[in-house]
Amino acid sequence: MAEHRHKRDTDARRKPRAATVAAPLALLATASAVTLGVLASGPVTGTILAQDSASADLSPVAGRHASKQMERPLDLMRDRKIASRSEGRLARTSALEEADTRLWTAIDLNLWTAPGRDAKQDGEIKAGKRVLVTGRQAGDREEVLVEGQLRWVTAGHLAAEKPVAAPAGLSMAPCPDPGVENGLTANAVYVYRSVCHAFPQITSYGGWDAHGEHSSGKALDIMTSDVTLGNAIADFLKAHASELKLYDILWRQQIWTPVRAGEGWRTFPSRGSATANHFDHVHVSTY
Repeated sequence: MAEHRHKRDTDARRKPRAATVAAPLALLATASAVTLGVLASGPVTGTILAQDSASADLSPVAGRHASKQMERPLDLMRDRKIASRSEGRLARTSALEEADTRLWTAIDLNLWTAPGRDAKQDGEIKAGKRVLVTGRQAGDREEVLVEGQLRWVTAGHLAAEKPVAAPAGLSMAPCPDPGVENGLTANAVYVYRSVCHAFPQITSYGGWDAHGEHSSGKALDIMTSDVTLGNAIADFLKAHASELKLYDILWRQQIWTPVRAGEGWRTFPSRGSATANHFDHVHVSTY
C-alpha cells in the first residue's frame, strides 16, 4: 500500500508540472492561431500604424540626407570661391614679395580697387609720390602699394626720377584732353599740362607718333599758326626750360636749344612744307 501511495503521490506531483508547461504552450498556440487568423482575414490596423510610424521615423532621416545632397553643389561653389580668393591672395602676396622697384608718380593718379572697368575709385595719389610697384599689369592699369593697400593706377605715369614741383606758371593739374598724354614720358606730360593751363586757347596737340622725336614719347606739338600766340608759347617754354627739362624748341623754321641758348634762335634749312618747317605748330622735346 505504501508503494501505491508513493506512486500516486509521484503522479500527482508530475501532473501539475505538465499542466504548468502545457499552459504557456497552449497560450502560444492560441496566440499563433489568432495571429494567423487575423492575417488571413485582411489588413490589420495596428500593423499599418506600425508601418506608418516606421515611415515617419525614417522620413526625417531621408530628408536630412537629401538636404545634404542638395547642399553639396552650393558647398562646392562656396569652396571654389574661397579657393579662388585664396589663390588671389597668394598671387598678391607673391607679387609683393618679389617687388623691389619704387617709382615716382609723374602726375596725379586715381586709385582703383581692381584693374577692371567695374572697379571702384578709392581716392587719388598726388604727383611726386614714391610707390612700390608689384609688376602686375592688366589692361591699361598697373598695381602699386599705397599706404599699405594694393591699388591700381593708369599705366605709363610712373617715373624713375622724382618730378620737379611745378613753380609759378607751371602746372601738373590734369588737362581737358587726357588722351594727349598717351605714350608720353613724365617730362613731356609736364610740358603738356603746363602749356595747357597757361594757354587754354590751344585746343589741339600732337603727342606720341611713330616718327622722329615723337616716337620716343618725349616730344609735343602745340598746334597754332598764330604768330603772336606761337611766340608767346615759345617764350614761355624758354623761360621754364630748366624746370621742364627741355631739349629743343622748333618754331617757324628756327630752333632754340638750352645748351646753345646764348646763340638765340637759329634758322635751319627748309624741309619742304609749312608743317615740316613748323609754321603751324610749336614743337618741343624733352630729355
